[in-house]
Amino acid sequence: MEQNPYAAPQSQILQSSTSDEAIRREHLNTEATIKSVGTLYSFGALLLPLVGVVAFVKGGDSKDAAQMAGGIFFVIVGIGQGFIAFGLCRLKGWVRIPTVILSCIGLLGFPVGTLINAYILVKVCGKQGKFVMTEEYHRIIAATPHIKRKTSIVVIILLVLLILILLGAIAAVGFG
Repeated sequence: MEQNPYAAPQSQILQSSTSDEAIRREHLNTEATIKSVGTLYSFGALLLPLVGVVAFVKGGDSKDAAQMAGGIFFVIVGIGQGFIAFGLCRLKGWVRIPTVILSCIGLLGFPVGTLINAYILVKVCGKQGKFVMTEEYHRIIAATPHIKRKTSIVVIILLVLLILILLGAIAAVGFG
């Protein structure tokens, strides 16, 4: 059969909604939320050891044992948060229990800490959160690398504003 050079181009529509893609799209928000919690914990993993070292050094000058112990505690908790952040960002199943423990402690930070940590508990302990941290879901991620979550420009602007406010607060405390 001869091709007509004047005919409209024919396209082949590919069915891209396989079951793996449907599952990934269904769980994409939970995946992103859990990875975001990992990013949040990584900030704690960076800041807590710094606070701990400062407290330890200041306690060492005045020989205040309680302040030195507090400094050591902050360093240890910061290192622990680093491991948890690593596991959350990679959606590892072993990290669920430590995340639940830290989130339960975080519930005591009323009112904001309670809300944030309750949300973390819902996401990590919920049905989707459990599934997202399985080897089956890791296989689905490997099979669907083209599926990405798009971040809204509003979220990016709010994040930049939050970072600027935090830097301003740190500068005010440091120079004040």
